[in-house]
Amino acid sequence: MPETIIFEKSGGVATIALNRPQRLNAFNGAMHEELRAALEEAAADGEVRCLILRGEGKGFSAGADLLSEDLSREKDGEQPDLGEYLRRTYSRTVRKMVGMEKPIVGALHGPVYGAGLGIALACDLRVAAESARFSAAFIRIGLMPDAGVSFFLPRVVGLGRAMEMSMLGDPVDAGEAHRIGLANKVVPDGMLLEEAQALARRLASLPTKALGQIKASLYASFESNLGTALEREAEGQSICGRTEDHREGVAAFFERREPRFSGR
Repeated sequence: MPETIIFEKSGGVATIALNRPQRLNAFNGAMHEELRAALEEAAADGEVRCLILRGEGKGFSAGADLLSEDLSREKDGEQPDLGEYLRRTYSRTVRKMVGMEKPIVGALHGPVYGAGLGIALACDLRVAAESARFSAAFIRIGLMPDAGVSFFLPRVVGLGRAMEMSMLGDPVDAGEAHRIGLANKVVPDGMLLEEAQALARRLASLPTKALGQIKASLYASFESNLGTALEREAEGQSICGRTEDHREGVAAFFERREPRFSGR
């Protein structure tokens, strides 16, 4: 049984909760492994059509646990190689999240700091509680942003604001996060899970293959020109056009009723 996450499935939605509340859900080796395993299980489960990622306790995640064995031990009198640590931990997790066909909703409260911000940015949609605070806090320990922050943050909030957040490390509150695009919606803390579940259920009722193609094409657009993007749209539309959900959507349009999508 996982010890650092809670994994539940209900009604087409898988919910993964980071569960190290005594450490503000800071990542250690076990959490990295258990989170990736849960993501892989959800990706392979045909009944799951959307995911929620949230944190137990007082916050979403404070980032890396600097007291974890991987980061605190020395080898041959030298500090651990942080680049190698990233390659086997956050880099793998972020690639898994972005490459997953199914949408991921981040339910964010309290500290969303450091690498925790990177994991939140790798979610496709983000619902923030009023208590949420976002910080690219790496500079406070003499490091640069990682866990995908350097990729996502300027694309979400713009280069100037990303520079400010990364170089100064000052926290951004929930209202400002919503204004600059870090959060899609802000709700009272007591409504966070309810709002995230409502959004996830809505996504789970939509054509899963089409959502996956939307996700893939928008991420690909970051590094493509117009011609490449147009071809990617054509390829994706070929896939969507052969799905049962497309046939159901067309039938519902002509029959003037709400479509009943199956995710196939």
